[in-house]
Amino acid sequence: MIALRQVALQRGTQTLLDNADVTLNNGVKAGIIGANGAGKSSLFKLLLGELAPDQGEIEMSGGQRIAHMAQEVDALDRPIIEYVLDGDLALRQAEADLLAAQEAGQAHREAELHGLIETLDGYRAESRAAQLLVGLGFVQTDLNRPLSAFSGGWRMRINLARTLFMPSDLLLLDEPTNHLDLDALLWLEQWLTRYPGTLLLISHDRDFLDAVCDHIVHMHHQTLELYRGNYSQFERTRAEKLALQQAEAAKQQARREEIERFIARFRAQATKAKQAQSRVKMLERMEDIAVAHVDSPFHFTLPAADKTSHPLLVLDQAQLGYPGENGGDDNVQLDKVNVTLLPGSRIGLLGPNGAGKSTLIKSLTGELELLNGKRVPGEHLAIGYFAQHQLEGLDVTSAPFVHVQRLSPTASDQDIRNFLGGFGFKGDDAFGKVANYSGGEKARLALALVAWQKPNLLLLDEPTNHLDLEMREALTQALASFEGTVILVSHDRHLLRATVDEFWKVADNRVEPFDGDLDDYRVWLKARLEESRRDSRGEKAERQSQQPSGDSREARKASRKAAAELREKLRPLKKQRDQAEKAMEKAQQELDKVEQLLADPELYTDSARKADLTKTLSQQAEIKARLDESERQWLSAEESLETMEAELLASEAAVS
Repeated sequence: MIALRQVALQRGTQTLLDNADVTLNNGVKAGIIGANGAGKSSLFKLLLGELAPDQGEIEMSGGQRIAHMAQEVDALDRPIIEYVLDGDLALRQAEADLLAAQEAGQAHREAELHGLIETLDGYRAESRAAQLLVGLGFVQTDLNRPLSAFSGGWRMRINLARTLFMPSDLLLLDEPTNHLDLDALLWLEQWLTRYPGTLLLISHDRDFLDAVCDHIVHMHHQTLELYRGNYSQFERTRAEKLALQQAEAAKQQARREEIERFIARFRAQATKAKQAQSRVKMLERMEDIAVAHVDSPFHFTLPAADKTSHPLLVLDQAQLGYPGENGGDDNVQLDKVNVTLLPGSRIGLLGPNGAGKSTLIKSLTGELELLNGKRVPGEHLAIGYFAQHQLEGLDVTSAPFVHVQRLSPTASDQDIRNFLGGFGFKGDDAFGKVANYSGGEKARLALALVAWQKPNLLLLDEPTNHLDLEMREALTQALASFEGTVILVSHDRHLLRATVDEFWKVADNRVEPFDGDLDDYRVWLKARLEESRRDSRGEKAERQSQQPSGDSREARKASRKAAAELREKLRPLKKQRDQAEKAMEKAQQELDKVEQLLADPELYTDSARKADLTKTLSQQAEIKARLDESERQWLSAEESLETMEAELLASEAAVS
């Protein structure tokens, strides 16, 4: 159990907590949300004992092993798999003691330590560490490379793997998805849903919070408010509270009407493509979501250029990548790329890490020259480009106001201040030095500079890194109504669903349309991974078949018996998996019906229907709990089946 009682915390002149109370039971998975600067990271420092409260007390269950992800990683020469293994201090100590006992010839002590290492699951440690690293995007050949060989973002992934490897009862993760692509994020999501301990997670990714968390702790107005359910449930509950506050009613209604007008305009233009229809549904949901964010400090639009071209930009038989050094061979990432960008297109880029998504965007901007082929820009092409490296290009000695004024020297001071206010730079904040800004504030300024220039083609490469939930929601709404062309790379699935009408798949040196939505992409990704595993097992079996066989008749008989036993064990697992899958389908159908009821705006505003709202929200929570449990059972059975099928394949190979 974790309990904060009447806790106050002040950092400098800023009060972060004042008489805050919250209690979290063992085993909960709680998302910690709040604006940047609200004190989320300081809350973790309180739990770790790195900070002491100015008032009140913190109570935690005794004997808890805490794993916490450090934000800085040194550039060591140690192989990354060894660095991850170093996270289990007890195992490393047992291994060191075993080596000392072996050198001293202490046979009895050796036996004790072998037993201890087995208890610590030490004989599978290297395999477990490798699985974590591969799940986070590394390949087998990376595992013995030194930590110093990787960039800062990849070092953070290594640090995350080390944290997950640590034996723990309480896991504290601060923005673990910031340096992940969509593939690694989906893997981490599944890993955390199976984590058996207590999880406290700081994240600004709403889909990630929805999938992983069963409670939300909202840091707001120097308090800690606990909500049951995931982030979407939090939004609905908070929307209900705000709807009862008369002072907010007019603002809520105006925001609803604004989104309703946009939905009506977009629906008339939407194609029948699956992703376009998914976006219609997401936009309809945004009416209710907007109510929960009506007091957000961010609200802005993304104006498009007055003129456009048809087409805006063409890549013809293009070869994309990087020229070879010293006259060597070119590093070709994408080949035979044929792209025609039309006004109003809204495209999300999907594909494995390193497949070339960022390379494609840089080539579209012209920042990266083509290795071959043609890039043909339209006469009125106006590109707005956002990427993380642009934060480093900001003038840290100047203020946001000066950055905008340099772009438009004739713009009035009031127009600039009004514009920057929508991005959270209100009043004197517009004149603060960029050098003193956080990563989130710099990202907001970089986005503001892109928006000010009124592009007709927006190229966005992971725009939500460092942005808090309120700013992400404001960006989602602004992008949803942007009238120009959008190409987006993001691991934020909520943003993708609300802003793009089609997907392109960037994989295997090709760029091609992806016929489906994000759920279909998850299926494609899983099938690709399974195919890779089958290929790997096939190569292993082939190598084994080429080796001289020394199996005796008895050994072959034993192998056949083992294979038969494994097949028997597969039957109940398949039954369990199929039953769980049926339960998931049934629960999803029930959930769809309930969420249709919750989509009715009158349910939140009509006081006579308050009992109906409470009952429907309760039904939704109960169905989601059943859905989560069925999915957990399905995943458990599926993983067991994969393991046993691999063993069966090996047994059958041995027999043949």
